[in-house]
Amino acid sequence: MTEGIENRPPHVAPAATSATASELTRSAQLPHQSNHPKYRPDVDGLRAIAVLSVVGFHAAPGRIPGGFTGVDIFFVISGFLISSIILKALESERFSFAEFYGRRIKRLFPALLVVLTTCVTVGYFLLTDDELKELSKHIAAGAGFVSNFALWSESGYFDQAVEFKPLLHLWSLGIEEQFYILWPLLLWLAWKRKSAYLGLILLFGLCSFVVNVHQASVDSAAAYYLPFSRFWELLLGAVVAAIALRSGRSTGTQGSISLCVSTAGLVLIAVGLVLIDSSSAFPGWWALLPTMGTALLIWAGPSAWLNRVVLSNRVLVWFGLISFPLYLWHWPLLSFLRIFEGAEVAQWKRASAVLGAIVLAGLTYEFIEKSTRRRRGLKVALTLAGLMGIVGVGGASGYLTEGFRGRVSAPHEVNSGDIGHLAFFSYIEEHYFACTPKDIAQNASDWNGYLRCFQSKDGGVHDVVLLGDSHAEHLFPGLAAQLPDSNVVFYGKEGPPFVDNKSYSRILEVVLTDKDVKTVLITAKWREALRAYTEDTWKKQLGSLLMSLTSSGKRVFLIEDIPGFSFIPSRCKYEGRFGVANLCSEPDQLIDAHYVQDFDVVANSTHNVVAIATRDLFCRRGVCYMAKDGVVLYRDDNHLNVAGSDLVAKAIVAQMRVR
Repeated sequence: MTEGIENRPPHVAPAATSATASELTRSAQLPHQSNHPKYRPDVDGLRAIAVLSVVGFHAAPGRIPGGFTGVDIFFVISGFLISSIILKALESERFSFAEFYGRRIKRLFPALLVVLTTCVTVGYFLLTDDELKELSKHIAAGAGFVSNFALWSESGYFDQAVEFKPLLHLWSLGIEEQFYILWPLLLWLAWKRKSAYLGLILLFGLCSFVVNVHQASVDSAAAYYLPFSRFWELLLGAVVAAIALRSGRSTGTQGSISLCVSTAGLVLIAVGLVLIDSSSAFPGWWALLPTMGTALLIWAGPSAWLNRVVLSNRVLVWFGLISFPLYLWHWPLLSFLRIFEGAEVAQWKRASAVLGAIVLAGLTYEFIEKSTRRRRGLKVALTLAGLMGIVGVGGASGYLTEGFRGRVSAPHEVNSGDIGHLAFFSYIEEHYFACTPKDIAQNASDWNGYLRCFQSKDGGVHDVVLLGDSHAEHLFPGLAAQLPDSNVVFYGKEGPPFVDNKSYSRILEVVLTDKDVKTVLITAKWREALRAYTEDTWKKQLGSLLMSLTSSGKRVFLIEDIPGFSFIPSRCKYEGRFGVANLCSEPDQLIDAHYVQDFDVVANSTHNVVAIATRDLFCRRGVCYMAKDGVVLYRDDNHLNVAGSDLVAKAIVAQMRVR
């Protein structure tokens, strides 16, 4: 997210934003600002659209499906403004790296320091050790502007849900700051051959865009978080700035042309907000909608009717002025609310958090940002940099000390048991063995895409196969422990293990043709499968799978899925946060139980298939429980930890031995 590169006079209060652009420009003509482009209130209005889109996307999920593209709008604005500043300074032979980075520090660090300090203070007194450890890691990454790399390293099928990461949004700030480190130097070098700087921007941008399109199709997390697949968006703004400088005039078109250009830009942004959603291969080609739309609106110029009347209105400009602190504040408030609630947050509480973020953003802008910008000299920037370093060291200390483990302010532990994915997979890595495609197929390329494979013994035949998605995977450690004489192997892909699911085609081929495989256990997040299939189709697909396995001589056990709760395990494991008691149960009618009607009918209609129920292990007398005998059984709201895996596996193996 852009840190709000100076696009305004430093001494103009929000109430003055109704003034014309020329009046504001005249008030901005101070000697120390001669390298800066003229103030454009329409750009602040464009910032407002960007930040309100992002806030709306986070606060009201589903209402603005493409609201997250507001970040891409900011990228283009940042690229335009920062390149305009650098190019104008180079043209007047007044560019200074010290001045450039000093201004960036004074513009960015004050608000960010306040937000990071607030987050670590809240975390120290109200978060569990594990939660504070995670937050501390992200504070250190945010202070070092490498949040995008930290989040990329965490991304994966079992990454912690984004709602529980209060500093998730700093990934975009990391990308921008990484761009600011590299771009001034490249422009400075290219400027020595003035004919080359525009070509450099175009070449750099094209390469970045190609990388973006490729990564979006093969590694969406890398495309989203890594800088080079995002730089083209900032460079698109740089192209607008460079062409304007080279043509010898500021941006802007005339008459009906300007209206057409700005209208086209606004339409592209609006289409992106509606058509793009979380399932889109983003950024990729989709990112052209918000970025090209933003570039067109900037190019149309401040005199275009839409820019002059709509984007420059008092309300939008004010939100543009507070856009950076609003972006910084809104997500931590929403995320902490989700953490403290431990369940889905009511809409009125989300709305209250957004209102609080707006108030905090306004106060931050008035009393922190504006005050810091008035101060001149390198000493201010060095002081801010030193404070940011202290915050970063504090974050690293929290991470290395396991969340300042042992502090008296931590919530009280009521139930034992590991929560979170790290402990679960560390246990598997410590006690069992990974199997690679070459272990089970001659041609590794046959195993296309995402594959997870574990086995209980190092080598040997695979006589018991556990097949399915992550809801099969969480049974692996328990089954491996309960069947010590067998080599239990888990083959996992996303989605149900149906014959028509191409992800499973090679796995099923191996299982069906391997004569050493005597027993196959199948489970999945069945309710999720029903979202992709009608119930009749689901039954046919499942029946076809079971028939193919039993026809090859396998003994097959079809396992019912476990309940999924509406709250997270930390609510069950701890109490004492705001005096709230722990929560470990809820009525079974509220449970997302993933049970499928006629589940056992499908199994019983197929010879040599046994259906195994799991519901009674967690639910009795109309209530379902996340813990048993003082031990939490879940690591998130719908995946078992090792203790839960053992509980279910004992019941499964008991039925296997009597059938």
